[in-house]
Amino acid sequence: MSFNELNSVEHLIIKELTGVNLNNTGSYVSESEARYGNALWEYVPSENLKREITEVLLEGELKKALIKINPEINLQQDRADEVIHKLRAILLTVGNFGLVKANEEFAKWMKGEMTMPFGKDSAHVPVKLIDFEDIEKNTYTLTNQLKIRARETKIPDIVLFINGIPVVVGEAKTPVRPAVSWLDGAFDIHDIYENSVQGLFVPNILNFATEGKELRYGAVRTPLEFWCPWRKEETNDELAKFANLHDVKKQMNSLLRPKTLLDILQNFTLYTTNNNKRKMKVVARYQQYEGANAIVERVKTGLIKKGLIWHFQGSGKSLLMVFAAQKMRKMRLKSGKYIQRTNRHSTMLRTRRKRISNLQRTQI
Repeated sequence: MSFNELNSVEHLIIKELTGVNLNNTGSYVSESEARYGNALWEYVPSENLKREITEVLLEGELKKALIKINPEINLQQDRADEVIHKLRAILLTVGNFGLVKANEEFAKWMKGEMTMPFGKDSAHVPVKLIDFEDIEKNTYTLTNQLKIRARETKIPDIVLFINGIPVVVGEAKTPVRPAVSWLDGAFDIHDIYENSVQGLFVPNILNFATEGKELRYGAVRTPLEFWCPWRKEETNDELAKFANLHDVKKQMNSLLRPKTLLDILQNFTLYTTNNNKRKMKVVARYQQYEGANAIVERVKTGLIKKGLIWHFQGSGKSLLMVFAAQKMRKMRLKSGKYIQRTNRHSTMLRTRRKRISNLQRTQI
């Protein structure tokens, strides 16, 4: 059997994330194989997905999720159709407002920040598309060779769905041609797919590209020079820090883990404008993700005065602090115990600053 993009790297991705070995099973995959072991995602061939070629959302899956995780919608299930209608409207406006703006609006729904008048006496209540508290309640689906038609018909290699929402698009390239690299896959996503089938990227968390030797990821409209590796290091294995820097399997299993993607969606994504006043989406790099989470864990345990992070110039120190603050703010809203502890430390810091200020005035 000759090696090509489909039966080498693409099938490697599917096997790593779902446990399904398409090189052995051919086109038929049993239900037990699709749910293999402790796989991160369930594999569903694209022809088995219940959708039209022009549809971005798996509306049947999404409706089930809305009913399952929203008590108000469960009481009156046709409310799920009202929510899906709102989401379709965002998909349709992408041509008018731009992909990044549409992505930002859809992200608000995905993070549970939007409300609908489904409460008592038509009171507005938050609507959840994804369960962040119990992530086992969500469905995680991987498909390949998904045909999607808008201006043209395109076929991305890998698409990941959470509750019927496409959140990741991946492109695999051949590992046996020296002239081809992950950059060719990233180019296909950034320059071709994001322009030809924009709706597919409106709910997008991130995209990735690999030729089996290196893996890079980026947010929608991120210039190719800013696509980054994901180097999840094992702190208990010094050799692993160096030997596995380019281990694509480990990068995929870390970056594309549902828990990681949902954390990135909630806490490690920002929308800003560049010097030309164009809307930009920023997703954390691996060092920002690990550093911010380390800070959050220190605060949770009360060890605020301990810890040191070494930085190089241009590593994104300011963004790291923003991501850490963003995550702690969400935790503060959810945990009364955390609020009490944080307020106590804030009082201590204010008292310390006041003492320093008084000392400075005395010295003057």
